[in-house]
Amino acid sequence: MILCKDLIHRLRLGWRWVVAQSVGTLLLILVGVAWTRLPEKHAWQVLLSLLLPLVVATCALWLQAGAMRSFAGDDGKRVKLVWGAMTLLVWVALFWVCWAILDWCDDRIPLWAGYLNSQAPAHARAKLFTYEHIQHWLLIAEWVMRWVVVPAKIIPYAVASVQWGWRLPLRRVLRILWNWRWWPAVVLAALLSVWLPGWLFAGEPHGTVSAQIWYVSLKLAATYLLAAGSWVLLLGWAAVLFGRRPSAEDPLLVSLALNELADNGQKTSEKIPLPEGS
Repeated sequence: MILCKDLIHRLRLGWRWVVAQSVGTLLLILVGVAWTRLPEKHAWQVLLSLLLPLVVATCALWLQAGAMRSFAGDDGKRVKLVWGAMTLLVWVALFWVCWAILDWCDDRIPLWAGYLNSQAPAHARAKLFTYEHIQHWLLIAEWVMRWVVVPAKIIPYAVASVQWGWRLPLRRVLRILWNWRWWPAVVLAALLSVWLPGWLFAGEPHGTVSAQIWYVSLKLAATYLLAAGSWVLLLGWAAVLFGRRPSAEDPLLVSLALNELADNGQKTSEKIPLPEGS
């Protein structure tokens, strides 16, 4: 209950950035769509087509960094906003690499399913370990890796780098990754922003043309609201866990604290001068 109140407080604290991010992201999407329709008959059009992606990427990084820092309160002002936003490029590149690897795995799922099916016993191959079942399980595992595991691993580091730059507080980041409250939030955000919109668009269209246009428009609006809302809440929840005081029962914290005390004790003993008679 206390954490929920802290989340609401942080969302109120950064409500300006929430509005700016929601409206600004929508505008950037529209600019991106317009960029794909931009002709290239004149030199200024070619130059504009080259500059627009840079402008869109810069504005997107600025909006995300500003929202992350606004939820953190005073702790989010350790480095300048421009340097915090630049650090996001590294995490975006890392996410893109993970995405490319998962795409490579996705293309080979049919081959892997066929191989695993051929290696299964005959009685299990006919009922449990069928080709369709194995392929379905692999697709679920790939979906979980893409939308749950990779974001859950990268987001805490990105939030920390936006606030502290490259002097990352690794212990606080690890404390989030080991916190059981973080992973259900990522799973819920993935279900609301990815699975639910996919389910909305899975149905077959019916009705008149105008009715279908309205349905698609409403689905697109619902998809954007779900994705934007889930992202904002997830960032706010990450800020809550960052600002949460560690519990004395946290095994990771106890281990780190003991190591720190041992290191400090060793350094102190090295500084104590020996008696003259020894």
